[in-house]
Amino acid sequence: MDETSLIAAAQHGDLDSFNRLVINYQDQVYNHAYRTMGEKDAAADATQDAFIAAFRNIRSYRGGSFRAWLFRIVTNACYDELRRRKRRPTTSLEPLDDAGEEMESPAWLADSSDTPEIAVERKELETAIQHCLDGLQEDFRTVIVLVDVNGMDYDEAAVVIGKPMGTIKSRLARARGHLRDCLQGYLELLPSLFRLGDKS
Repeated sequence: MDETSLIAAAQHGDLDSFNRLVINYQDQVYNHAYRTMGEKDAAADATQDAFIAAFRNIRSYRGGSFRAWLFRIVTNACYDELRRRKRRPTTSLEPLDDAGEEMESPAWLADSSDTPEIAVERKELETAIQHCLDGLQEDFRTVIVLVDVNGMDYDEAAVVIGKPMGTIKSRLARARGHLRDCLQGYLELLPSLFRLGDKS
């Protein structure tokens, strides 16, 4: 059954069809939530909340990009949680493991095909990127995660955040600039192509 048929069935209350949509999008939605929030457990909660909200409101979906519709829901769930965090701030910028210790990088980012040295470097770079993403304002972080991490085009990103394309482009340019500047603090982790002032 194709996505359009699954959506139509889900709109008529077919839970199995909706569950198939969840399976198709759960990794993308979780990854977006994680990159937006920077914490594994909070991202999992936002993902769950988003799918519950999507099921409850799927009859309101009127066509267009289903992915963008779904990402708008999870983005709002992330914003809600981030606002709650501001009222109850925490000190850690890194996700915690089951023992409550800071993780160098979430396990799902690891690539088992890498050598140990490359895997360590990859984890360190991913941690640096996430740290820099966490430092962005929410609006900038959301746009760069949608476009540069999730591969959405400007139209889809505009649907997700409910802003015109000009706003998307402006926020993306500023977010990329801030991210680039932040990552200059991790020069040793960056490929030479991305090092400002590198002549090689």
